[in-house]
Amino acid sequence: MASPSSEPSPVFDNLDLDLIVKVLSHTIFSPFFVVFVPIFFVFQGAKVTDPGIIGWGVYYVGLSLFWFLRWYSRLYRNQGSLLFGPPRFDWGEQIVLITGGSSGIGELLANTLAVRNVTVVVLDVKPIVTENYNITYYKCDVSKWEEVNAVAARIREEIGDPTVIINNAGVVQGKLILDLTPEDIQQTFGVNTLAHFWTLKAFLPAMLEQKEGHIVTMSSVMGITGTAQMTDYCASKASLIALDQSLRYELDHRYNAPKIRTTVVCPGHVLTPMFQGVELPSSFFWRFLFPSLPPVAVVKRIIAALDEQHSQQIFLPFYANFAPYINHLPSFLRDFAQWFTTADYAMQHFDKQFSRRAEESPENKED
Repeated sequence: MASPSSEPSPVFDNLDLDLIVKVLSHTIFSPFFVVFVPIFFVFQGAKVTDPGIIGWGVYYVGLSLFWFLRWYSRLYRNQGSLLFGPPRFDWGEQIVLITGGSSGIGELLANTLAVRNVTVVVLDVKPIVTENYNITYYKCDVSKWEEVNAVAARIREEIGDPTVIINNAGVVQGKLILDLTPEDIQQTFGVNTLAHFWTLKAFLPAMLEQKEGHIVTMSSVMGITGTAQMTDYCASKASLIALDQSLRYELDHRYNAPKIRTTVVCPGHVLTPMFQGVELPSSFFWRFLFPSLPPVAVVKRIIAALDEQHSQQIFLPFYANFAPYINHLPSFLRDFAQWFTTADYAMQHFDKQFSRRAEESPENKED
């Protein structure tokens, strides 16, 4: 029989900061849990005027106020009501368009939605491998306006106007800035950034006619905090955050279409083929604070956002919520965070395997 220390426990294998935060958010940081603590002590004979009971009461009021303001902030942004929620999201009536839907997050998302009997349209340069009959694939290089415009006409004629756009296509070069070729930079910004503009130009007009829809923008935590050997990727993802914010105000104030929702997703490292070869520390402490995300975690959160019908920013995992504030730290703390996360060396031995151009294939590379 193996000793208890010879094999890691599955519980500890999956133990990370996100799990701790989830447990705490449903217990000590949940008003529905905390309200019972002073009640329990009162039933045990404590007086209402006891300092402990008063302390718990103050904590409960402060906690409730925090969650109320957080929720009201989202309602305000989405013109919601405190008493009535949005009508149920009818998945059967949706046509969901996913760029880069033949692999990684896009593939999993397409197949997951197809199981819900959602009509899914996938745009990619390679076909999606699936047995779901309600996924329709169109070959399209989304970095090129001419191809997006042409395939959009086919989609409208053969399927209909998409009601949900998930701009998911992405590529990473993993090179130092002086090693990037013009073709590398053009591919990065074409796929990661310009493709979002092309799909919006092609499909947003139909949403504006209906005054409804949802646009999901796949950015990255790297769009908030830069790192070495990712200059083009970080810049392309940073532009998407600005795009999402500007689009939100255009829809609200210029197009008068606030019910067209916009969601930007900023995940950390996701276990997809695109980032195969990234070298991250393997220590338990590092994995506890900065866990890598399985694609299913991102997909579940996107589907939840569509169900909620609210415009929002999504940061995954928990540490990503602090990324917008890191640049406000004193420079020595900012540099410490960069050193502590080893971010500047994660791509040191990266070899691009995903979305290779013809000239990048092994047989065409120079020795």
